[in-house]
Amino acid sequence: MKHLVAKIHPADNVLVALTDLPIGTPVTWDGVTVTTTEKIPAKHKLALQPLAPGAEVTMYGVLVGKMAAPVAQGGLLTTANIKHATDSYQEGQHPHSWAQPDVTKFAGRTFRGYHRPDGRVGTANYWLVIPLVFCENRNIQVLEEALVNDLGYARRKSYQPQTQALVELMKAGKSVEEILATDLHSAEVDYQKPRLFPNVDGIRFLQHEGGCGGIRQDAQTLCGLLAGYITHPNVAGATVLSLGCQNAQASMLQEEIAKRDPNFSKPLFILDQQTIGTEEALVSMALRQTFAGLMQANQQQRQPAPLSKLTIGLECGGSDGFSGISANPAVGHVSDLLVALGGSVILAEFPELCGVEQEIVNRSVDHDTAQRFTSLMKAYGESAVAVGSGFDMNPSPGNIRDGLITDAMKSAGAARKGGSSPVVAVLDYPELVTKPGLNLLCTPGNDVESTTAEVGSGANIVLFTTGLGTPTGNPIAPVVKISSNTKLALRMPDIIDLNTGTVIDGEETIEQAGERILDYVVQVASGLEVSAVRHGQTDFIPWKRGVSL
Repeated sequence: MKHLVAKIHPADNVLVALTDLPIGTPVTWDGVTVTTTEKIPAKHKLALQPLAPGAEVTMYGVLVGKMAAPVAQGGLLTTANIKHATDSYQEGQHPHSWAQPDVTKFAGRTFRGYHRPDGRVGTANYWLVIPLVFCENRNIQVLEEALVNDLGYARRKSYQPQTQALVELMKAGKSVEEILATDLHSAEVDYQKPRLFPNVDGIRFLQHEGGCGGIRQDAQTLCGLLAGYITHPNVAGATVLSLGCQNAQASMLQEEIAKRDPNFSKPLFILDQQTIGTEEALVSMALRQTFAGLMQANQQQRQPAPLSKLTIGLECGGSDGFSGISANPAVGHVSDLLVALGGSVILAEFPELCGVEQEIVNRSVDHDTAQRFTSLMKAYGESAVAVGSGFDMNPSPGNIRDGLITDAMKSAGAARKGGSSPVVAVLDYPELVTKPGLNLLCTPGNDVESTTAEVGSGANIVLFTTGLGTPTGNPIAPVVKISSNTKLALRMPDIIDLNTGTVIDGEETIEQAGERILDYVVQVASGLEVSAVRHGQTDFIPWKRGVSL
């Protein structure tokens, strides 16, 4: 049954509108009836009681803001009458007690993945071509042009026929108005040749703007991230291009690789342009070595693996007022199921944990884990304030328009992706996940930077919730796009893989949606192609550890 409103936690003093509510609409929850005093758009919040200036606003059972102006019972909360506010936090009680979910349905389930020498299992099999410094980006592009089409890895929709049609219309003397009124349809241009290496999912070319300039710590961090990708279970091997004189030296990369995999044995080719000489010599050598590596990678095949070998990154982007009551808690149930099965999950985006710090502290397995979390959170928050910003500036215009009007409100919903299991480890970017269970990773709230980081730390699948729609993907890990509302799933079916608007529509419980997502994850881990992969969405943005919300 579909309700008009929802109350997320018994302690909350606001309701969430599940549909547009005209002025004068009576709504009832737990026997209390409230009449709207103004129009309440879907996803926005209305007051359960009169709220005076200074009154605390509670959602998800935590403080998410304080009133800056009075609001009547049934009135709309907006950025004009509520301001960001959070509770302080202190040391919690350890260890955390946790009621594990029933995993009978998934006990004994397996996926078909690529088993690596270090014991990890990949959900895909890619070859990487990486620049150690931005000076090599052009050579990366040259290699991509040389390899992708002829090896059968080109896949894109061409809009060139539309341009050709417009040229012909202009030549025929059509006016600007006639051209604007013309209905053009894109055409698929078949670039897809049969794959020469059927067991290799693709070659990924990672361009970036780092490796030199800035500070030396930037180079070290970048090498750590790149090492995370090279040692990743979804990667068979890599070709690395170095200029030679940059801060991010090949020796630094090799040290970071050894930290993550002391017995590293994948094919790895590192080429130094200043040593080799001409561009032609460099590219020719890189082509030969990459081709040889692909021949080796093609010898690997998918084999059964337990679900405990999955490491899932938890991400959100383009969030809306429904994200915290449908998609995020459904993913949170997936998180709990996988942890109970012995797998690992990664919750990142530290600016979006603002306001729920006490819950995280209380869920930490020990004092040291809790202390590392609070130390990283405080340092991050202080660095934002130092440049005239702050976590309170995190919500984007799209977030605000669709009901997330304070950072604490956004954060309280975002944190639900992490379920309720204990926090077993807190990692600083770009450290590697080594423990089964719920891991926290310090990253920005920016979805591409955070997704890039989660994969670098070992996520072999990413669950990405969105309420507004975003095409974000990753070069080597499938990113499953999960809609918080049915309207989005219907409007952007080309980028959405799963819809949890069914929870808002009253068709499914959080637990049912979570089990459906995990069923889908098992298929993706075995090779089912997600929308981001079909569209060639391979976003890769390293974080330079500056202030990024």
